[in-house]
Amino acid sequence: MIPPAPNTALAALLTLAASSLVAGTTLLAKAVGTGALGPALHPLQVSQGRFLFAFLAFATAAAVLRPRLHRPAWGTHTLRVVFGWGGVSFMFAAAAFIPLADATAISFLNPVVALLLAALILREKVGPVRLSAAALALAGAMILLRPTPEAFRPEALLALGAALMLGCETIVIKRLSGREPAFQILLVNNVIGVVLASLAAAFVWQAPTPAQWAALAGIGGLMALAQTCFITAIARADASFVAPFWYATLVFAALYDLALFGVIPDAVSAAGAVIIVAGAALLAWREARLRPSAASRSGTAPKP
Repeated sequence: MIPPAPNTALAALLTLAASSLVAGTTLLAKAVGTGALGPALHPLQVSQGRFLFAFLAFATAAAVLRPRLHRPAWGTHTLRVVFGWGGVSFMFAAAAFIPLADATAISFLNPVVALLLAALILREKVGPVRLSAAALALAGAMILLRPTPEAFRPEALLALGAALMLGCETIVIKRLSGREPAFQILLVNNVIGVVLASLAAAFVWQAPTPAQWAALAGIGGLMALAQTCFITAIARADASFVAPFWYATLVFAALYDLALFGVIPDAVSAAGAVIIVAGAALLAWREARLRPSAASRSGTAPKP
């Protein structure tokens, strides 16, 4: 299989789109897990809903498009699902014990984990600019979410587990993205995921209300779109380049608060958002300067 041509600008835009969708799933998951739409559902059941409806979306697409599938690397796919399912479940569990802002702040260490693992495992070049951009974005996340000392209670280790799991998942996705078609990765991921999540949720399952069914369907649908954007993005740029753009999820969450609930960010929130965007912009600017230089040395024009 011929890998897609590198395109860091497209990868950045797709990652931003994915982060906006993930922010939407977080809002719905909070509503389902806190009793806003009926009796609160267990985090494992919310995770099952996420995989079930995402699987239905990709299975429907497969029935219509009839894509040509290659032999999947089942072991690698299973490892990716374990990391992804574990990360989401840890995140939902952490939100039940500590403030959501604190849990999110800790779990958003996962792009830093992915960046470091990309250097250690994938041997990607992570220079001072990329490290600085990741550090800058992380600083903005900490300012925006205002983590309190309570975040360091023992329960906060659940959120730390989410960060580690999701960071590892990013690396596994990168390994798959150059070997199998993007759609196959998404389809197989959700086939395995719905089986694993259903087995775990069987012990805590309860009948959702109609509103909760709708929210679970929304979580799965939005996550399916987010996965599509992310898989396409990471196939076109290094994992260490894509990782810092995930911090935009925090910015989108603030925008949703403003649009849906009229919550106006204060000066501290605005400062955090600006710093996050600055970190991503620094990374994009550096990549844009490096690619033409490399192309001029090789005597070819940069690919779109």
